[in-house]
Amino acid sequence: MTNEQLMMEAKKAREHAYAPYSHFLVGAALLTKSGKIYHGCNIENAAYSPGNCAERTAFFRAVYQGEREFEKIAVAGGPKGREADKLCAPCGVCRQVMMEFCDPETFQIILADGKGGCLQHSLKELLPLGFGPENLN
Repeated sequence: MTNEQLMMEAKKAREHAYAPYSHFLVGAALLTKSGKIYHGCNIENAAYSPGNCAERTAFFRAVYQGEREFEKIAVAGGPKGREADKLCAPCGVCRQVMMEFCDPETFQIILADGKGGCLQHSLKELLPLGFGPENLN
């Protein structure tokens, strides 16, 4: 699957976001090494902290289904009523969840570039010196 195709899946997932407070809608499409796609959207809560980001929603859905090997994730976000074409990078908590399940050298994070294209970064680029399961051994 191309980065552009995965980004289109993230934009579709964005349509399911529940963001009545920030009105900032985010969608994610997570590609497993077996070729399956798991979608996620951000889900807000009136108490704010119980909310969940799109990236973690996608990861948690995949892990629930037994997936443990991931290739890349596309993230699309922006204000409600606007095209999701600007940079919307995963928050620190989402990057830490990715570190739990992904090889930081090979796992790729795909972001809209604001010009109709995509930027690609490794998890290591976005989370240098990350703390993962191997740190506990």
